[in-house]
Amino acid sequence: MDRHARIYVAGHRGLVGSAIVRRLQRDGYENLILRTHAEVDLTDERAVRQLFEQEKPEYVFLAAAKVGGIVANNTYPAEFIRDNLAIQTNVIHAAYLNGVKRLLFLGSSCIYPKHAPQPMREKDLLTGPLEPTNRPYAIAKIAGIEMCWSYNRQYGTQYLAAMPTNLYGPGDNYHPTNSHVIPALIRKFHEAKMRGDDTVTVWGTGTPRREFLYSDDMADACVFLMSLPDDRFEALLGSDESATGRFEPPLVNIGVGEDVTIVELAILVAKAVGFKGRIGYDTSKPDGTPRKLMDVAVLHGAGWKATVGLTDGLTAAYRAFKGSSHA
Repeated sequence: MDRHARIYVAGHRGLVGSAIVRRLQRDGYENLILRTHAEVDLTDERAVRQLFEQEKPEYVFLAAAKVGGIVANNTYPAEFIRDNLAIQTNVIHAAYLNGVKRLLFLGSSCIYPKHAPQPMREKDLLTGPLEPTNRPYAIAKIAGIEMCWSYNRQYGTQYLAAMPTNLYGPGDNYHPTNSHVIPALIRKFHEAKMRGDDTVTVWGTGTPRREFLYSDDMADACVFLMSLPDDRFEALLGSDESATGRFEPPLVNIGVGEDVTIVELAILVAKAVGFKGRIGYDTSKPDGTPRKLMDVAVLHGAGWKATVGLTDGLTAAYRAFKGSSHA
């Protein structure tokens, strides 16, 4: 990507989008196209078309999405599938109509089957049932991957789907019930420390294993992928299965290749926050998928590896939380 290229970051205020913007700005990209939800509702097809026709972006990072943890996914399943399908359909089609050179569609590791072999490879997509607690969101994201694949096949576009593992970092959502596990734990341990509580209770058994990637690392990987030379980028776009017989979606996992149990995570968060009390577990609450570890061989083969360890990342995330309005 040329430093003067017009780059649209959809969802620039979220955890993913804000990290991508920080990375682009740090690297000297000058023509970033940024719009809040109030300025452009991405579920509105007409509004999206007008944005693309007026701004003519050359590159698009599609990071806009309705996201949340287990509680949010269980409470609002209709919104999770409806809004995400609308956002990605509008943006991907507008990108095609306006000649966008490259598009990176951001998804989630929940696209893979609940009992997928570990670590999960790109070719494990569509090989089994999904985790029911976030199936509507996952199906929407799978549809986005298929849409990128279909437009590449039919129109010769260069649309790549990147599936980050569980993310955390500055700009995260710290809602008491609708957030993901790390921001939820940071808030819970922080508030317990402020109140002087002796015990913090964590949802579930603590046995599931999860992989976590610092948001700035994720952004670095995204910009790295979008900046690859043509031959290396095109090699990630998969193939037309009807012609080759091979299942090769335009899909790249973004992760660290290592995971921890929720028990281990809770201990690390407590240490980062400075909570000295006991940690208990409410086994009546759902665990979700038993394990979600990404196979990142494709990304490593392309030349990128994560650099921020979980301990350092949690310390930085807590520092950002304390500086936010949530603390």
